[in-house]
Amino acid sequence: MAKVAPRTLSGFMELAPRDQMKMERMMAILRESYSLFGFTPLDTPVIESAEVLLAKGGGETEKQIYRFQKGDSDLALRFDLTVPLAKYVAAHYAELSFPFKRYQIGKVYRGERAQRGRFREFYQADIDVIGDGKLDILNEAEIPAVIYNTFTRLGLHKFKIRVNNRKILNGFYAMNGMSEKAGEIMRTVDKLDKIGPLKVKELLINEVKMLPDKSENVLDFMAIQGDNAYVLSRLEDYRGMDETFDQGLDELITVTKYLKDFGVPEENFAIDLTIARGLDYYTGTVYETIMTEHPEIGSVCSGGRYDNLAEYYTDKQLPGVGISIGLTRLFYVLNEQKLLSEEIITAPCDALVLPMTEEVGPAVAAATVLRQGGVRTQLYGEKRKFKAKIGYADKIGVPYVVLLGEDEIAAGEVSVKDMQSGEQQRMKPEEAAAFIRESVEKRNSGAVIRE
Repeated sequence: MAKVAPRTLSGFMELAPRDQMKMERMMAILRESYSLFGFTPLDTPVIESAEVLLAKGGGETEKQIYRFQKGDSDLALRFDLTVPLAKYVAAHYAELSFPFKRYQIGKVYRGERAQRGRFREFYQADIDVIGDGKLDILNEAEIPAVIYNTFTRLGLHKFKIRVNNRKILNGFYAMNGMSEKAGEIMRTVDKLDKIGPLKVKELLINEVKMLPDKSENVLDFMAIQGDNAYVLSRLEDYRGMDETFDQGLDELITVTKYLKDFGVPEENFAIDLTIARGLDYYTGTVYETIMTEHPEIGSVCSGGRYDNLAEYYTDKQLPGVGISIGLTRLFYVLNEQKLLSEEIITAPCDALVLPMTEEVGPAVAAATVLRQGGVRTQLYGEKRKFKAKIGYADKIGVPYVVLLGEDEIAAGEVSVKDMQSGEQQRMKPEEAAAFIRESVEKRNSGAVIRE
């Protein structure tokens, strides 16, 4: 029978065991951080009815979605975690308590052209707060605290949470008679970081069909920069000209007001009037987070406020605010830039028990004691020479090897070998469990990302 060449489809990631352990560590930190702020875990189906997923439909979504027939069913793979959340909240509205705070880490699928750092199957890590009819601005003020806590726990400190408010932009365009073209202008201005102001001005004039003086007004407004107090003072100059602008400014003031109380240093937070977010449903505060020493990576966390999450599934008004981390892309780029720590333990176990006699009962018992003591333990049962056993321990990167020879068995002890230093010592199995557990916790306490 002809063999089929094993291959992974383009745009789908498979990691080596050590890299997978780093990815799992990142996910664990995200779950801990999200839970710290009172978000509950949620898992929705990967496959949904195409009718449900494409309720909004149109545009690039329908072009990129993986859609297929199974019998008479028209099905599709989820392309983000927000649409399934909207369906979930609409379907379970009566069972939920509001505000409903959920986090979800799961795979999504987009049939777009695979390229460096962009995948067709990838993990997203999302949080959202959903209100029933209303949602207080304090929730938007807390999001930067979640971002700050999450990234510092991962090991990142040199990052900037860039924040704006869509109402400020909509109000500015309204007071300048540009409301009809506001969406086009925002999408064009969103390219400032990539192509610069001169190119953006050309696009505003040639493609958006703006008058040169109007395009100058837009770019001058977007160029307001400085510390947060200065930017807010400049925005105050526009107060009273448009009601929507004033509302957005008040919301932005509130978001910045509680920064210190939420524990977010000002050096990690900046008001940036160029941030608009491409998705049309954002209506208030918007966020983008960049690594300041690696701006080429782009936004590593983005999101914002929206007024009606589930409008395609229910008449109930369900406003929300949320952010999303493209986890697979972030991991790929960090790994490529060699920013993932090599110091954290990536072995599948903390201790490898090696029987050194024909009788393996004592080794089985020792492994059981270690596991009962909270030590991730693997029992090596292959009948091989000692050199091959130690070679296996080296290959999987296990920090400790536990040896049981005749002398150890006779004394009711085990020999614990530190694979990093080469040191070896004898102790009781219960003592070994405590020693290994404490040593691993200390060794594994470092951040998963190094700067």
